[in-house]
Amino acid sequence: MAKDSSPSPASLFEGYQTGGFYCELTNRGGQADPAIDLVLQRLSRMTTRDLRERAHAAEIELYNLGITFTVYTERTAIDRILPFDLIPRVIAHAEWQRLERGIRQRVAALNRFLWDIYHDQKALADGVIPRDLVLGNPNFRQEMIGFDPPCGTYVHIAGTDVVRDETGNFLVLEDNVRTPSGVSYVIENRRMMRRVMPDLIDDLDLAPVEEYGMALRRILGEVAPEGINDPEIVLLSPGTYNSAYFEHVFLAREMGATLVEGRDLVVSDDRVFMRTIAGLKPVHTIYRRIDDAFLDPEAFRPDSMLGVPGLFRAYRAGNVTLANAVGTGVADDKAVYAYVPRLIRYYLGEDPVLDTIETHICAEPEALAYTLDNIENLVVKPVGESGGYGMIIGPHATPAEREAFREKLRNDPSNYISQPVLKLSTTPILCGDTISPRHVDLRPFTLTGESSWTLPGALSRVAIRAGSLVVNSSQGGGSKDTWVMAS
Repeated sequence: MAKDSSPSPASLFEGYQTGGFYCELTNRGGQADPAIDLVLQRLSRMTTRDLRERAHAAEIELYNLGITFTVYTERTAIDRILPFDLIPRVIAHAEWQRLERGIRQRVAALNRFLWDIYHDQKALADGVIPRDLVLGNPNFRQEMIGFDPPCGTYVHIAGTDVVRDETGNFLVLEDNVRTPSGVSYVIENRRMMRRVMPDLIDDLDLAPVEEYGMALRRILGEVAPEGINDPEIVLLSPGTYNSAYFEHVFLAREMGATLVEGRDLVVSDDRVFMRTIAGLKPVHTIYRRIDDAFLDPEAFRPDSMLGVPGLFRAYRAGNVTLANAVGTGVADDKAVYAYVPRLIRYYLGEDPVLDTIETHICAEPEALAYTLDNIENLVVKPVGESGGYGMIIGPHATPAEREAFREKLRNDPSNYISQPVLKLSTTPILCGDTISPRHVDLRPFTLTGESSWTLPGALSRVAIRAGSLVVNSSQGGGSKDTWVMAS
């Protein structure tokens, strides 16, 4: 029999170059970890052909399962799957423990901060954070002054964006405490990996992520109005045209709650009821995925068709709990971010566990001048936007784009902050027939009711384009399964 003359398939990491970046799998700067080494060894025995076949199978399954997000800017293709890479991101046990402590510390400080600004405003009086930055913030809600949410918790669900620098050090990039999204992909990515990469995951001691739904239900039950032993919990969605609608359906199913839209709820005598075929049913906790402004046309935007008339009255009366609380947007403003280390020291009496990125608040004349003079070396972001919109990465922009952005800064400096461009860590991804490094960030999710719990896994968002620092799904980024080692 004639021998096959075709070349043998290349091993997975043959020719892989990190480009001098801190690669979390292959170039950890001497930070050895047995579990990560084992995953790398198992991957190295695979071929790109094998991985391509598995990736194709995963892509078909994602489509069939309807695991999508919506892009409104492309009318011809609204529903898309989030690009999914099969090479996992692995976080060592000790690394995760420190990260978890730091995230819970931030969430605790932000909850204390929110209680303070809607009550005594001591931090403002003591000059810990500028009064105008808080009280003039568009997300500050005068209507919340004096209101006491159950357990003193404003941020029930937090998604904290974290990056690693060129040494592997974790840095907090921003806090998402209004309606953070993405946790559904954390769970679905793990399920997909168990189906298409069982030989890679076999016998590894991974922290489980599948318990998130029940943990979310428990937390939402803890913050139900006083005296309610078996609360009725619903998830309030803007509807099928929302970009995260898949996640709304997913989370309602995972926690055994009813998925509703504004038209499904009605307020009577300052109490919230759900319309059912058997009549009106009381509702006690609402996990809302609708922004403050659209929650209640009586209290906020009168043109809102998404909310529930009278909902805020019922909330203020203590007859229903909203998660997250109204007015939490102040705490994830990108200018307020710069003051969180001070808030941690002020409210908790502790040094921050996690570092933050040097931030220039362009509302301040010196910071504006510095940003205008050095925009080619900075990332400049609007303080209230998310999803990577409205920002400029100076080194990647053209001279004309930088000059146009300077004009935006001069016209509305208080809307922007700037930060240095970091050498973000990378992770290997499959690109056609090769493995290439791409920049990556991390979004762990923390739930808070009577106490806090952090899901032992996270959304790893990865840039698909070579050299790109933008990982947001709305900007073309993808995701990976995040493996937190349990021991």
